[in-house]
Amino acid sequence: MTQPNLPLTGACLCGAVQLHVTAFPLLTLACHCRDCQKLAASAYSLTVMFPAEAVTATGELVLGGKHSEERKHYYCPTCLSFLLSRLKAAPERVNLRASLLDDLTWFTPFVEIMTEEKQPWAQVPTTHSYARFPTTAEELAELMADYAKTIAPPPPPSPGTGPA
Repeated sequence: MTQPNLPLTGACLCGAVQLHVTAFPLLTLACHCRDCQKLAASAYSLTVMFPAEAVTATGELVLGGKHSEERKHYYCPTCLSFLLSRLKAAPERVNLRASLLDDLTWFTPFVEIMTEEKQPWAQVPTTHSYARFPTTAEELAELMADYAKTIAPPPPPSPGTGPA
């Protein structure tokens, strides 16, 4: 995997909502649940998890989709693009729809979830796969730590190894 160039920018389909991200992703995912299949009109949705304080959305956001007190899905009211999700249990994170970002050359899903609902023909090149979800906060933290290693900036050159 490659490292994204910060800041990341993006927008909804019509451009009424602009996105600005100032931190590296915490995790990249493909979700195969039937709800995501319907929301994304595809076999799965692609998500980038970011620290909440690093994501700014300029423009109006409205609640939509199959949301609840536990999970809020936000959309552009003009073009109805599915933008992001926030979980009550994890207010420190935002799940952004990857396809909204202007540059996805760095993106590869690291984890696939809800494979028990996966379309039989859908193949996603991930490192980790779950029938449902990671089951503990510790397991999620380990996934995020493993993912961070894949996008970490390269170490500075050692003395004597750089250009002369």
